[in-house]
Amino acid sequence: MRFSLPKALGYFVGGRWTAWGGRKRIEAKQLRNLRRLVEKARRDSPLFRRLYADVPPSRDVELHDLPVTRKPDLMRDFDDWLTIRSLPLDRAREHLRDIRNAGVPIGDVAVFQTSGTSGEPAVIVLPSSFVEYYFGIMMARFERYHWKLIGDVRKLGVRVTVTGGNGHFAGNAFNKLVHRLSPALARGLGLNFVEAEQPIDRLVDRLNAIPNVAWIVTYPSMLTILARQKEAGRLRIEPALFSVGGETLTNDLRERVGRAFPSLKYGIADFYGCTECLALSFECSHGRKHLNEDWVILEAVDEAMQPVPDGTLSATVLLTVLANEVQPFIRYDLGDCVRFHQDSCPCGSPFRSFQVEGRQATLVRVGEVTLSPLVFDLEHENAQRIQLVQTAEKDFELRIQLTDGAAAGAVFQDVITSVQRVFRDNGLDDVAVRQSGKLPEFTASGKFHEVVPLRSAEARNMTSSGRRQPATD
Repeated sequence: MRFSLPKALGYFVGGRWTAWGGRKRIEAKQLRNLRRLVEKARRDSPLFRRLYADVPPSRDVELHDLPVTRKPDLMRDFDDWLTIRSLPLDRAREHLRDIRNAGVPIGDVAVFQTSGTSGEPAVIVLPSSFVEYYFGIMMARFERYHWKLIGDVRKLGVRVTVTGGNGHFAGNAFNKLVHRLSPALARGLGLNFVEAEQPIDRLVDRLNAIPNVAWIVTYPSMLTILARQKEAGRLRIEPALFSVGGETLTNDLRERVGRAFPSLKYGIADFYGCTECLALSFECSHGRKHLNEDWVILEAVDEAMQPVPDGTLSATVLLTVLANEVQPFIRYDLGDCVRFHQDSCPCGSPFRSFQVEGRQATLVRVGEVTLSPLVFDLEHENAQRIQLVQTAEKDFELRIQLTDGAAAGAVFQDVITSVQRVFRDNGLDDVAVRQSGKLPEFTASGKFHEVVPLRSAEARNMTSSGRRQPATD
């Protein structure tokens, strides 16, 4: 596996050219890429050859002609899914079982895994061309604002990624892959890595020990932890920029972080992507998320998989990744809730913009009632971390990591009372919330979810306060 700078520049030039042509050129490029991918999939993937047996010829195919695909079905037929025959699932999983292989390619491809928060973890296979696409297309979307931002931040200090280090997840393994494929590029980006799973005190000490931390890349859940540590005076770093992704960033958290870190000259960049497509979108100078439509298709659909109008919140989204011909993701049910903007963006970009309203894996369902995790107030002055875990439809357990010297009984009672009030306010009087002796846990990819819904609690491979748990798959 090799990284080609000329090919990355090709994506950059092509991305610029497509944007200059406006909507007409974007839609034409998207359709050409879709038909090319469909032809490749039906020719070289036995699974898609079967799926597309009754689909019109590739040169005439339209998006709505293609069936919806889902992770469990694709993973079940993994050996027939890829367009290469040299990587059976057994070999991929053997590679993933050894953490020392993180970022190490297998021949001409790199292998990652998702955290499995909504079910079985997926095995993701990326060719060299996707790495070249990632860097080329993201640079193609830069405005003058972004070039100035990158230049200023590099002068101020280093970039640090705080994410899961106990698995082959994108935040960890992709950085290692870039170091391996292009050390010069990695040095230029100033890539440093800190494991999110370690105890908070150790995490804070590690960040404080890094000189001139100017830019931190992490999850919103970790951003909450960093803000608390900054407010308490334990975290001394003065970054100019945070970049987050993988979870929903709320306005309340954005405002809180802004107060805690007055050094944030460039605020918080909120990126939307996934392991299946790292360069799914970009954030413009006006803070809107824009879809990389020449290489990505994102369909906002209802529960019947029918398109919803712009301005309407979707039940889920269907993802088509046009930049990965090795592992076709075509009309792939991603499970997130998005809302496309009806108006054009003030930044002038011709690419459609959208909001991410939530991720399905984080919603709590109790009978006919669905609750956002944001309705729960899971903070206490005598607790470092608090986690509410749904163990059955109407049963929840509360896990708390106390501050030194705090009385457990009083803290648990305060938080249980607060949680039960939320349930009562939503007509749920028969929900049980009990104290747990377990400590709050991270997901395998290093995310910290304050609220863990039932299906996520059942499916997740988690780490507890830095301790590795056995894999569930």
